[in-house]
Amino acid sequence: LFFQLFVMRIVFSNGETWKQTRRFSLMVLRNMGMGKRTIEHRIQEEALCLVEALKKTNGLPCDPTLLLSCAPCNVICSIIFRNRFEYSDEKLLTLIKYFNENAVIASTPWIELFNAFPSLLRYFPGSHNTIFKNMTEQRKFILEKIKKHQESLDLNNPQDFIDYFLIKMEKEKHNKHSEFTMDNLITTVWDVFSAGTETTSLTLRYGLLLLLKHPEVTAKVQEEIDRVVGRNRSPCMQDRSRMPYTDAVVHEIQRYIDLVPSNLPHATTRDVKFREYLIPKGTVILTSLTSVLHDGKEFPNPGQFDPGHFLDESGNFKKTDHFMAFSAGKRVCVGEGLARMELFLLLVSILQHFTLKPVVDPKHLDTAPSFKGIVSIPPFCEMCFIPV
Repeated sequence: LFFQLFVMRIVFSNGETWKQTRRFSLMVLRNMGMGKRTIEHRIQEEALCLVEALKKTNGLPCDPTLLLSCAPCNVICSIIFRNRFEYSDEKLLTLIKYFNENAVIASTPWIELFNAFPSLLRYFPGSHNTIFKNMTEQRKFILEKIKKHQESLDLNNPQDFIDYFLIKMEKEKHNKHSEFTMDNLITTVWDVFSAGTETTSLTLRYGLLLLLKHPEVTAKVQEEIDRVVGRNRSPCMQDRSRMPYTDAVVHEIQRYIDLVPSNLPHATTRDVKFREYLIPKGTVILTSLTSVLHDGKEFPNPGQFDPGHFLDESGNFKKTDHFMAFSAGKRVCVGEGLARMELFLLLVSILQHFTLKPVVDPKHLDTAPSFKGIVSIPPFCEMCFIPV
């Protein structure tokens, strides 16, 4: 895959590089508050900023793509760089433009062809060159941030992801086989930065489209929000256990959109016998998450958006092993906990403050992805955010 040319350290690496980088990244994310009140508070603050930005649309038709990217991008920026950006900041908007552009290009037929013949097509003109250019610019931005961190680094008081990595580099500077190098730092930050921004923003965009398409679902969610959260405080993760319908809707959005249909490439570490097949060591495997998320036995009418897929007969939230939106096993998404918190808190905050209004009749809204390759890209959709 084209990402492999940049040797992504968590998503596409393997062996000792993957083990050390993933273990370290998880440790830092937890130290920075993933799964705790500290990161929840950051998301709540960002949700309020998003709400204020949406209010400025004055209830007029708008494309919310940029705003829905700014919020998760700022959350991950606070973890990596210790600061957030104003939604009008040109650097933030440029970075988001690169993320959005790359996600669309990566899911086009041309990239599928490029993936099949990378050695041949790498030197041809085509949209893959735009991806490489965008990624190069993003890496330049990250390197600038790292240099500033080096100038202000306090070895005894790390403030963010980059600080933790720089301290680890200093401790292992005499280890010739260390995985903690400057190149690895740039690539790991890019990995966490891009994955932590684009997947969440795509899910939010797709989720709002589905809520527009199904106003009866939106009404039930807002009734639950009014009853449990009210209008005078921010939603928190403790609310989720008392909001089974909303929880089911968030899960159903992720199941229905099937964001990463074929997962990411994996490789066997030894010869594996699977059913009647022998898969040799080193074989690259793509697993179909679609086959699980759209399994008709587990989810009746899997092609239909139905929160009932995650509710029992009493209306309680129902867990299922078939929910693999974040993959599964040892290589499950390293930021799953963060993404779950963001999706719940940001969606609930939006629906707490706004009535969603489509610019066309809901029955005419198309929810089929505009592109479906590495990721599923939602179709363009303008909408109105009417303050409640």
